[in-house]
Amino acid sequence: MKKLDMLTPLGVVLGIVFVGVAILTNAGPDSFGSFINIPSILVVIGGLIGAMLVSFSFNELKQLGRVMAESFKVQEYNTQDLISTFVSLSDKARREGLLSLETEVEEIKDPFIRKGVLLAVDGIESDVITDILNTEIIALEERHRKNKRLLDKAGEYAPAWGMIGTLIGLVLMLQNLSDPSSLGPNMAVALLTTLYGTLLANLVFIPMASKLAMKTEKEVFMKQIVIEAVMGLQSGQNPRVLEEKLTVFLSGEELHTYRLKDRDSVDEA
Repeated sequence: MKKLDMLTPLGVVLGIVFVGVAILTNAGPDSFGSFINIPSILVVIGGLIGAMLVSFSFNELKQLGRVMAESFKVQEYNTQDLISTFVSLSDKARREGLLSLETEVEEIKDPFIRKGVLLAVDGIESDVITDILNTEIIALEERHRKNKRLLDKAGEYAPAWGMIGTLIGLVLMLQNLSDPSSLGPNMAVALLTTLYGTLLANLVFIPMASKLAMKTEKEVFMKQIVIEAVMGLQSGQNPRVLEEKLTVFLSGEELHTYRLKDRDSVDEA
């Protein structure tokens, strides 16, 4: 089940706050308004929108809002519970046969796990099951790669349009060289577009793309565990052997917790 990932909004807000505090500390509250320039914002945002329209189709761009929203959500995975589930299924399959798992499948919420177990129950060959499940993982990675590419490109374009805005400001500044008093303010305004573009890229788009990549890695990792578990289930592997095989995916701390939980369940029995 997906939950709100508070670290994403917290990170963005903290980044903005610390930049703002740095400005106020060095320039004072009276100078804060000089860091807000509407034409500079229009150059960066307008150029970014134009570049994205050129780079992607309308259907792809419609996904941008949903893709960004995904970085504000977190999918909780519990590897220990997953292993326990398959050990239990394996134990029942060895005692009552694979067909007995048909009733258990109805209680499995994860569609990938349900598909794998159903394929095993239907007597599909292990090579075919592996091929089907791996193909689904490849398709998932490709979908996520395309979605992440939207943020990657936005992260590339934002600083570039910041530089373009700076060049525009420099041209306008050079046109007023006869007035030395205007050089400093004009230079400051010219550099603001670079500031906006760089902040937008390094505080929003690139970090969000990185978070999506990490989420994909975690999801693929869990699906690989499922494939190994389904293969053990399909081959009628001993539950304890399957358990030892799957626990190699656990970190040291997770393995210690799993062993304690397993020991407690045995003591209760």
